[in-house]
Amino acid sequence: MAVASPWRPHVTVSAVVERDGKFLVVEELVEGREVINNPAGHLEESETLLDAVVREVLEETGFEFLPESVTGLYLWTSISGRTFLRINFIGRCGAHDAYRPLDDGILRVRWMSREDLAASSPRLRSPMVLRCIDDALAGRRYPLEVLVHLEGDDPLG
Repeated sequence: MAVASPWRPHVTVSAVVERDGKFLVVEELVEGREVINNPAGHLEESETLLDAVVREVLEETGFEFLPESVTGLYLWTSISGRTFLRINFIGRCGAHDAYRPLDDGILRVRWMSREDLAASSPRLRSPMVLRCIDDALAGRRYPLEVLVHLEGDDPLG
């Protein structure tokens, strides 16, 4: 008899960057389908949340990302039953390396208005894409100091 593995959500980070009324997004190929997403990805072992979002934005867009605040924490369960905990950052772009190879699956980097994204809702990777942008537009800002990264011995062994 197989032992069920413990339930664990996928911890991800994402970024919202606005420039001239448009938002930085990626078009990516996921399970054979072209979707639109915020620059986003999974937290890796031994990585801080800030390091993760800076790395993911660079890998997916070629832009240096300068996080300024957090817009929220988002818990979403897909129809397939996978659960995601997303920490979304808002910030600005620094330098851009147009020649940097992008992550596998990334088809293109775009700047899209909120209206264009809403009109493309069937192509959004998840409902978190627009919600993160809407929270940014609503002025939701939590200081980066809300994120605490602890290290040290595990007292339970």
